[in-house]
Order: sequence, then C-alpha cells, then structure tokens
Amino acid sequence: MPKFAANLTMLFGDLPFLERFDAAARNGFRAVEYMFPYQEDTDGIARALDRLKLEQVLFNLPAGDWAAGDRGVAVHPGRREEFRRGVGQALELARRYRCRRVNCLVGKRDEHLAYEEQWRCLVDNLRYAAGQLVSQGITLLVEPINTYDIAGFFLSTSAQAVRLLDDVGAPNARIQYDIYHMQRMEGNLVHTMARLRERLGHVQVADSPDRHEPGTGEINFPYVLKQLDAMGYEGYVGLEYKPSGPTDASFGWIEMMGFRR
Repeated sequence: MPKFAANLTMLFGDLPFLERFDAAARNGFRAVEYMFPYQEDTDGIARALDRLKLEQVLFNLPAGDWAAGDRGVAVHPGRREEFRRGVGQALELARRYRCRRVNCLVGKRDEHLAYEEQWRCLVDNLRYAAGQLVSQGITLLVEPINTYDIAGFFLSTSAQAVRLLDDVGAPNARIQYDIYHMQRMEGNLVHTMARLRERLGHVQVADSPDRHEPGTGEINFPYVLKQLDAMGYEGYVGLEYKPSGPTDASFGWIEMMGFRR
C-alpha cells in the first residue's frame, strides 16, 4: 500500500505555512514534504513536526532567487560557492528535522555556455553534495522536470537522470520520479519505474495535463500506483498537485482508488 506525504507547498495554499502542518494532520497524513524551508520560521517548523508527530520526508536544496526566475544553481559554474553554502544550510535543517531525503533542482540551460561545461559543473556539485550528506544517512535526490512548465530546465528525462547518477557515482544519490513531469516528457510510466526501481529515491504525483489531483486527467493512477507497490517500492509518494477545488475535498481519490492515508 503506498504511503502518502502531503506536499505543503502545493496543498492548503489558503493557510499560513505553519498552519498547513496542522491541516495535514487533521486530514490523516503522518508525513509531509515541501519545497523550501529557508524563508520560513524554521524553529516553528521543528515545533510543528514534534507537536504533531509528523515525519519530514523531503525538502529541496536552496535553488537561487525563485522570484527572479532561478530554478536551481547546480549547473551554473559561476555559482559553485552559492551551491555549496546551500548544501550546508540544507544539511543543518535536515539534521534538525530528521529528514532523510534532500532534492536538488539543478537549474536551467545557459545557452552562453557549452552544454558539457554545465554538465561537468553539475556532476562536480552533486558529488560534493552527496559527500556532505552521506555521513548523516541522507539521500540526495535529482528530479527531471518537464520543459513545458519550466522552459530550458537542464534535467528533463529519466535517461538524463540515469546518466547523471552514473557520472556522479555516489551510493546515496537517487532519482526523484515525479509522475506528472515524466508523463508530460516521456510517458511509459510503469515500465520506466520498474526499470529504474533500484534508483528511485522518492515518487511524487499529480495528474496530467493540468497538475491537479489524481483522477482529474489522463493518468491511470489506480494501475500506476498498484504497480509501483507491486515493484516493492517502500518509500513515500508525495502529493505535489494543485487541488482543483478546496484542498480538503481533493483527497477523495485516495479511498476511491482503494488506498488509505
């Protein structure tokens, strides 16, 4: 049976951030994830996790200036020091929150640089990050993202992610497989996840093409999630979707498809 984690960046968006932890617990979730904690009340997050006995499943490394269009800095040679400072920030909070997975949004293609120069920078940065995280038992994730939502994103297919993990060569590096992004880029979801089973570190869901909750689009989620379970995947499935209506009402698909929170 899949284990679901509420993504507090995407869900309960009408509430202040710290109140979303309470909302997740009220809705029966025992685990949460979100994109970034760095600009939030980090002490308040720690208190909420302890008070509600929620497991912190995942958050992202710092990804630059999001409002200015950054979607990660790991592929930018001129920002290596910024990336490494971000690893330190993430490691400190991961220890505090007892979080065992940290995701890296790698950033966008820079047409002024050779592709392989950016690739070498990315490999070097991820080796550094994985090396910093491994002693704390933390898995470094890399996430392919579709180029419809983020034009020019540097890592956009599962094949690229596999090549990257091979080049990084770190035992604690895995793929964050977002079913929504991979449906938009390549489809063939079940076969691909089965082939990559040993390299999957985390899975996220939203339906395609509008990124709403499962059951609102083209993906056969009862089949996909049951097959993921049959593969022996024991990690969490993050609900990283935009609810098509009120968040509380968007969870009906879970029981309707034969799962539980």
